[in-house]
Amino acid sequence: MTNFLIEFPNFNLYSTPLLILVIQGLVFSFLLFGKYKKEKSISYLILAFILLITCYHRTTYTIGFMDWYDTFRNTKINYYLINFGLIVVPLIYFYVKSITVSDFTFKKQHLWHFVPGILYFLIKVVILIYDANQPGFSETQNGYLVQNFQWKYVDPFQSAFSYIQMIVYIVLTLQLYATYRKNIQQYFSNTYTLELNWMRNFLLIYTLLFIYDIGQTLVDMTITELSWIQKWWLQFLNALAIIYIGIKGYITDTDKLKGLDFNASTAATFNSVSVTSEPLLSEEVKKNKQVVRAYFEQEKPYLDPDLNLITLSRKLKMSRSQLSEVINDGFGKNFNDFVNTYRVEAVKQMLKDGKQEQLSLLGIALECGFNSKATFNRVFKKLIQTSPTEYIKSL
Repeated sequence: MTNFLIEFPNFNLYSTPLLILVIQGLVFSFLLFGKYKKEKSISYLILAFILLITCYHRTTYTIGFMDWYDTFRNTKINYYLINFGLIVVPLIYFYVKSITVSDFTFKKQHLWHFVPGILYFLIKVVILIYDANQPGFSETQNGYLVQNFQWKYVDPFQSAFSYIQMIVYIVLTLQLYATYRKNIQQYFSNTYTLELNWMRNFLLIYTLLFIYDIGQTLVDMTITELSWIQKWWLQFLNALAIIYIGIKGYITDTDKLKGLDFNASTAATFNSVSVTSEPLLSEEVKKNKQVVRAYFEQEKPYLDPDLNLITLSRKLKMSRSQLSEVINDGFGKNFNDFVNTYRVEAVKQMLKDGKQEQLSLLGIALECGFNSKATFNRVFKKLIQTSPTEYIKSL
């Protein structure tokens, strides 16, 4: 009891930051569980588990730098600190999928993605049960199976398999996100709030941490054995990532994204036209192109910042595939560029009329259908090859 009071916990330069960050991560995890219970959006539930497991993984280093292992020499806590990395990786993939695919539901067949993690957990349970029943178990920190089976065979295989798994799921997740970013251009005229830039940052952070982990492992195995303090930086960076992901994941309205009736698979098939019906479709495209151009010139639907492919197709009494074909093939643009071309032309006309003397540049952009300054500046420069400010100077 005396040793416990004197030596543990040791709040120092290494243990304290990890402890504070992990506690904050746990708070966000439980907040996300609460948000899932309230809003029933599975993305919050998946992210809550990601944060919970990631915080749990920091436990080994946190209590280690607090001198737990030095104070309790025969501790059995390592038997209960199981690496759930094989479960976290597919969870990240399903988290991105739950946000970027509007009709996503978690199905029974998705459980196959978690079989490796479940098998590893069961192996750890068997090791614990076997070692706990061996004589002298209470006098040592690591029992027979840990030293002669887990360390020699299980851990090296689990480590190699997890790296392969991470590469596969990183590629799948990045492809999923890239497809989403590409397809929203076919659906929405203002995409700034839908681009999920924080998720791009999340995937970038996750990928960089993975590369850091591989590099650290290779250095430790082939060049020089790294100390616990040198390995601490990876744990610290992971803990920082927990806070960023927790904050952004909690404040992001994933229900709003789901309510947009966005389906990536449908968008991907819009341009598929059979060869046999090409002449007939070409005539239809020409006819519909005139209808769309006349409607935009007379009704000016682009002034609505919430205009999207679905609402426009209803107004024109066309199917989404017909309208997308007209815009893509007839005008040679995606939906986003097509609508924003009209908005930019409207902005240019207002500037030529001297409206900037009564309205700010942002005010003019909002009048013409843009919904944010960032979107306006980016689109204007993309289509005109100059910034709005430089364009005004040229007038």
